[in-house]
Amino acid sequence: MPEYVRFRASVPASELSEKAGKSMRDHTVSIDKQRSPPSLAFAPNFNVAVPFIDRHLQEGRAEKLAIRAVGGDDVTYAELAEGVNRAGNVLMGLGIGKGERVLMMVKDAPEFFYLFWGAIKAGIVPVPINTLLRAKDYAFMVADSQCTGIVYSPEFKGEVEPALAKASRKPAARLAVDDGGGEPTLRALMADASGQLDAAPAQATDDCFWLYSSGTTGTPKGAVHAQRDMVVSSQHYGVDTIGAGEDDVYFSAAKLFFAYGLGNAMTFPLWVGGTAVLYPAPPTPPATFEVIENFKPTIFFGVPTLYAAQLHALETESPDLSSLRFCVSAGEALPGHILRGWREKTGLTILDGIGSTEACHIFISNRLDDVVPGASGRIVPGYAARILDDQGKEAAPGESGRLMIKGQSTAKYYWNNPEKTAATMVDGWLDTGDTYIQDEGGVYHYCGRNDDMLKVGGIWCSPFEIEAKLVEHPKVLEAAIVGRADADDLIKPEAHIVLKNPEDASDALAE
Repeated sequence: MPEYVRFRASVPASELSEKAGKSMRDHTVSIDKQRSPPSLAFAPNFNVAVPFIDRHLQEGRAEKLAIRAVGGDDVTYAELAEGVNRAGNVLMGLGIGKGERVLMMVKDAPEFFYLFWGAIKAGIVPVPINTLLRAKDYAFMVADSQCTGIVYSPEFKGEVEPALAKASRKPAARLAVDDGGGEPTLRALMADASGQLDAAPAQATDDCFWLYSSGTTGTPKGAVHAQRDMVVSSQHYGVDTIGAGEDDVYFSAAKLFFAYGLGNAMTFPLWVGGTAVLYPAPPTPPATFEVIENFKPTIFFGVPTLYAAQLHALETESPDLSSLRFCVSAGEALPGHILRGWREKTGLTILDGIGSTEACHIFISNRLDDVVPGASGRIVPGYAARILDDQGKEAAPGESGRLMIKGQSTAKYYWNNPEKTAATMVDGWLDTGDTYIQDEGGVYHYCGRNDDMLKVGGIWCSPFEIEAKLVEHPKVLEAAIVGRADADDLIKPEAHIVLKNPEDASDALAE
């Protein structure tokens, strides 16, 4: 695996710190910790890259590790700040203007941080994209976003290049992170770019970054987030709810392109001055155990499907998990027996919660001192929730209904989709699409989605799309997909098939 680009001694930390100090005087966020929850106030001129990146140089963390990249180099906060500045200058040098979009099909590596924060600092809107998607999805997003630039890790070239060929509107700037086949690469351009960059003027409510969500339909929707949103989720969930701190080391199985992973492995550690561990490969049980043993994270973020697989592996393996303080789960509901089994095997608790791309991160969660197995927990400080019945009235405790939430981190709107915006973002409330019950004690219990989408392994999948693929088989007449709980009570898609000729039934066809 190639080493990640480094910027040691290129720009003295003292010089970066001096510039950061000037920026901090303008782009500040204050926290009133006397209030419950702590109240956030933003300066009139607020570019969020300053408190997340530049602030740490002023607070004495220049030489502290910000990133530990599995298979790559460690990155200090000074190196991160310079890398962000260089990446921002590269993007501007490519002709990407303020407010324009740059799509990122980038693996979990320091370059993701450089690009994301460099774009924001330069006034450009970064749009991290799911790297598991296919060319047709990328082609849609390229056209829908009207992006000016696209940057991708070479591992995804096989889907990105066909997408660019198909796209009805092609971005002017296209750049591989490395291995550009003779063309300029991000790493090469960063090496020649300036390590100094002034933060573009912005306000807390200005557009900052997008995350595409498939949500409850198969058409991706660009959720537009504001400058303040990552501060709100990092403070109210990261700090106020789970107690994330500067001494913590954060390891997320969910990748950075997910809202969940973006918070776990990037915004939470950067908000408090902690250290992120980045692992670009698939998070299998053996791989996650190895990373935990070698890098000693204190907080691990997973999804229920992974915890179930890890529990199975723990029947024959005994990894050293002693560095962990606790674990977090989201992406799908965590069955109570997985939580109890995890406690039994590891002595650790898992804090289950529910969040969404539109909310930036988790808005209902269990706490270390208040864990209810099988439940999502209580509302996170800084957010409000209500459950509406079929008539749109508040449901009584114990009655199921549609979950609506409100908070300062919710997306402003869906790009280029006013109908879905109007249906989902109603009078300041976000319709989550989830059915919930709040019990008499104020604990929220998940009952399923309001539609027929299935969430498998933390990712939405469409039964219709699977059915359409199955009926392409020449021997299949009809197909139907339903959600069925497996042995671990996790929802998986189950296929029911009618053959054109029943005599064609065979073990091979069933597989």
